[in-house]
Amino acid sequence: MGKNSGGTVSIIYEDPWFLAVHKPEGMLVHRSPLDRGETRFALQEARNLAGRRLYPLHRLDRPTSGILLFASARDAAREGTTLFRKGAVEKTYLAVVRGWLPDEGLIDHPLPDDLGGLRDRAGETGTEREARTAFRRLAKAELPFAVSKFPTTRYSLAEIRPLTGRRRQIRRHFKHIFHPLVGDTTYGEGRHNRFFREQFGCSRLMLAAVKLSFLHPFTGKRCDIFCPPAESFLSVLRVQGWEEAALR
Repeated sequence: MGKNSGGTVSIIYEDPWFLAVHKPEGMLVHRSPLDRGETRFALQEARNLAGRRLYPLHRLDRPTSGILLFASARDAAREGTTLFRKGAVEKTYLAVVRGWLPDEGLIDHPLPDDLGGLRDRAGETGTEREARTAFRRLAKAELPFAVSKFPTTRYSLAEIRPLTGRRRQIRRHFKHIFHPLVGDTTYGEGRHNRFFREQFGCSRLMLAAVKLSFLHPFTGKRCDIFCPPAESFLSVLRVQGWEEAALR
């Protein structure tokens, strides 16, 4: 997605150490050398809402909507960064993919570092690293449209938990198993993206970060942050009768 979709950042969780917001699809988390003309960023909008300095702890791809967690102070930033680095933050996403997924599965497929269009000094795209993504199918549909060579076309609603944190891991992993995400203009299939635009008015990547869970480093209690997908995501699920399955 080339430009900001027009959505705004909203605060969904706040305590003395951390603040979480919902990032709309199409918005960058922070400034990037690859998008010098962009003027709106989730980090700056979150700081404006909170009225104080915030420290980003992770990122979401520009076309992905959902939960972003920030730290409110340097000590919280250190602790939060450690949680993400150790894989101690459980991240849950919802996605619509092409085809019928198995009931559940684990994608265990190493990925080279994605440098976001840049190259390292050796001219390579990146070092291959361990990458694992768990998923389960929440719903499926077969539509009476010949999007490809078949008279009907199939899609699944998936709950996804990345167990490692490689850049664009979910999108790359689902391409690898031949179930690309709908609306993915980099790793997806153009004819299915066009079908969703024309049939459902959906021009976004159908990927949303809906839950973050971790053991709070300052309170010692389990912290579960949930946010339903944006209306642009839910409206597509509603047509398929999948909204209840997504919010269950």
